[in-house]
Amino acid sequence: MSKKKRGRKKKLKKILKKKRGKIEFKKKIDSSDFKPNDEKIKVKKIKKQPSEKKIYNIKDYIVYPKHGVGKIVAVERAKIGSIDISFYKIFIEKEKLTLSIPLNQQSFLRPVSSINQINKTISILKKKPKIKKTMWSRRAQEYEQKINSGKIYELAEVVRDLNNKTDVAVDQSYSERQLFEKAYNRLKSEIEVVLGDKAQHKMDKALRRAEESPV
Repeated sequence: MSKKKRGRKKKLKKILKKKRGKIEFKKKIDSSDFKPNDEKIKVKKIKKQPSEKKIYNIKDYIVYPKHGVGKIVAVERAKIGSIDISFYKIFIEKEKLTLSIPLNQQSFLRPVSSINQINKTISILKKKPKIKKTMWSRRAQEYEQKINSGKIYELAEVVRDLNNKTDVAVDQSYSERQLFEKAYNRLKSEIEVVLGDKAQHKMDKALRRAEESPV
């Protein structure tokens, strides 16, 4: 073989080696083994509070046990920490107070009583008072629990039992009067939602207080 032919073969071999090297290098770059830092960026997700289906709507009247009748003025969302919360904004007219109640705590609320429940409440007010022969401090505690129970019949029982018009021989103490007024006004505010302006007249008539000035 001539020297020229040998020289051409050597050049071809060098060219082929270079091409193979380039192809292998491309394969290494394109392979899935190439991962910068071998880590993915983690995206933080906002956690949602375990929510319940919304029972009440804006403008609905509800009863919150510790405050009485309120009106839902808005349903809003807020982020507290990393949790997204939905809640009712409730305005309590008597106390000029706005409450924020999360949707997953709406079981603490109840709808305003129906007309049948209001009629039964009025009939409770007409009955004779049931006053226990125990110390006033203990009775006062029981009355307070009934007032804050959120149950309209228990509230009516407190109004009936503390109504001094039913027993004029017994003078009411200041604390008795305070509890009576608290229970009376809370009961009246719920009955007003159903009966309107007739509420106080109905109550006072049932309690035989019609001739007295309003509480």
